[in-house]
Amino acid sequence: MTDQPVTPCRRCLLMEAFPADYRKYVASVLATLRPDRKTDDETYRRRLAACKACEQLDRGTCMGCGCLVELRAADRRQRCPYSKWI
Repeated sequence: MTDQPVTPCRRCLLMEAFPADYRKYVASVLATLRPDRKTDDETYRRRLAACKACEQLDRGTCMGCGCLVELRAADRRQRCPYSKWI
């Protein structure tokens, strides 16, 4: 066993690569998002699925706009720069 840091895969969302720490972080950020701005759960899942299938996803970041996709997908006012979701 080595002490090398774990590098998340390029097609992973950050909550998959760093489940405990990142989920806590995402939950804290989403808790500050006004309810009228949050997407519903089904829309959020669909958006994340589109991001995971996109060639622009790199370690949880959209290389098209630089966002953390798990946060951008939660805000109903946000759009995909490649029109893969609205």
